[in-house]
Amino acid sequence: MKYQEDSKQILELIGGKDNVNNLVHCATRLRFSLKDVSKANKAELEKLPFVLSVVNSGGQYQIVIGNAVSDYFAAIQSLAGLEGNRKAKEKQKFNINTVFEVISGAFSPLIPVMAGAGMVKALLTVLSQLGWISEASSTYAVLSAASNSIFYFLPIFLGITLANKLGGNLYVGGAIGAALMEPSFTALIGETSADFIRIPLEAVDYATTIFPIFIAIFIYQFLDKLLKKIIYKDIQLFAVPMISLLVMVPLTVMIFGPFGTIVGDGLSTAVMWLYEQSSLLSGVVLGGGMTFMVMFGLHWGFTPITLENLNSMGGDPVEGMALAAVFAQIGIAIGFYLRAKKHSKMRSLAGSTAITGLLAGVTEPIVYGIVLRYKRLIPIVAISGAIGGAILGGFGVTMNAYVFHNLFSIPVYTPHIGYFVGIAASLIAGGVLAYFFGVKEETPDFAANVPTPATEGKQDDKLFVYTPAKGNVITLSEVEDDVFSSGIAGKGVAVIPTEGEIVAPFDATIVAVFPSKHAIGLKAENGTELLIHVGLDTVNLNGKYFEAAVANGDNVKRGDLLLTFDHDKILAEGYKLTTPVIVTNPDQMNELENMKEDGAITLDSVLFEIGK
Repeated sequence: MKYQEDSKQILELIGGKDNVNNLVHCATRLRFSLKDVSKANKAELEKLPFVLSVVNSGGQYQIVIGNAVSDYFAAIQSLAGLEGNRKAKEKQKFNINTVFEVISGAFSPLIPVMAGAGMVKALLTVLSQLGWISEASSTYAVLSAASNSIFYFLPIFLGITLANKLGGNLYVGGAIGAALMEPSFTALIGETSADFIRIPLEAVDYATTIFPIFIAIFIYQFLDKLLKKIIYKDIQLFAVPMISLLVMVPLTVMIFGPFGTIVGDGLSTAVMWLYEQSSLLSGVVLGGGMTFMVMFGLHWGFTPITLENLNSMGGDPVEGMALAAVFAQIGIAIGFYLRAKKHSKMRSLAGSTAITGLLAGVTEPIVYGIVLRYKRLIPIVAISGAIGGAILGGFGVTMNAYVFHNLFSIPVYTPHIGYFVGIAASLIAGGVLAYFFGVKEETPDFAANVPTPATEGKQDDKLFVYTPAKGNVITLSEVEDDVFSSGIAGKGVAVIPTEGEIVAPFDATIVAVFPSKHAIGLKAENGTELLIHVGLDTVNLNGKYFEAAVANGDNVKRGDLLLTFDHDKILAEGYKLTTPVIVTNPDQMNELENMKEDGAITLDSVLFEIGK
């Protein structure tokens, strides 16, 4: 009760709960992100007997509490309706979506460095095959260390990211993983008489493993919560980590580690068994379906299996077949580039996204900017991927290092002949089918170069695009996502909403409500197509915290509610709510005019105008 009453005073003196964007805490401080810092009363806060100090630094309004900070944090969360990541997880039922969400949350921060390290490995392969560097040289050893470090020490990195996702101290999670790699423990590998307090112990090499640390951190999060409930707060700073390590490390090396190894080996064996039964069918399913798995975030389920196969077998056929989907998408972009009119925005979009896919293996701009925009392409990407996947599966192609699928990663696939035949089949099939069947003949940018009904007689008309949410506006170049900031996905601005509602920015027809509910496409009477994409990478939430108020085909008026979302819980999950508002067919429009590029906005604010 004391914390509740004290927390009410804190909330009042920082400007009320409506002035709080976000709240986190460290060992001694409440760290507020406030909408308006001027509303906070620092002098009165420092007079409170339980407040040690108040600091406004680094964009955070920090209130120093001391050892009881976690109790104040919980009380303020409850009072302000800011229940975050941990509370959401406690309420969430365990299901397959939970598994994918955890896997995604654990691997997402590591994917860039894993892909970069894989490309270093591919570069080393090329250099050694050309005879430009010797595998016995110290230079090779240094670069090999650079390429192997993230994978060798994967239990440490996953210990950190999993603790961040599931709950607990990030660095205790990392320390649990590090214990499996520590020389004192690895020296026991092969010892037949090893024991722990007279309990027989069989030490295993956990380098590059995945499942043991997953199981260990899953158990650790519960232990961490229990210890914080029963240990006196003044000694929690060292006592909770100390007991966690004393309990979790022995349990991991004796129980969770061996069990996790068995699970990992079992899953890998099951996948390989299916592959051996019919490599052609496996290729059809993976090559044809991977695009859709990516859309729904289900592809994360294959990452542990891929890494396990790389560790145990030296090569992974799963990604060896799934890469067909990437080249099917690139083929579609090339087909659209050849079909689109010269100097059109579609040709520019298709060309740039094809190059990005070929050179970097990043095909999200193709999927979201082209495939989902033209429904005829959905079966085409499935058919093209299935054709290539069957060929890759038939040849037994494997990926022998973790890389993004692009032209620079060719050396890590074997056999090379199967690789080239498979990706060529997907790319050509995607290109040809997209060119001839991807769009209707009358589709703008692909039809004959004649005026269309959408542009005739409306040269003087303008469409005013109002903001879909209250908040602040920024330029697209400031968005922390290359797809949006580069303008590849379309022209426009971005809004940082302060409330959880998105409304129609003009009278329109709803043309796309994404399955994950985080984005909506609209089409105005004059042909303007607009995408409102709430947050960055929020597709990974799979609809969690989002509710759509409209469906495909609905007609809406400006100001009508389109969707709602839980502003604070999405932020608490670690996602940014930066919301791009972009015209996805700017090729049919004149330049966007009178664009608002910064400052606060209300629902009566015009973001930009479009002339016809």
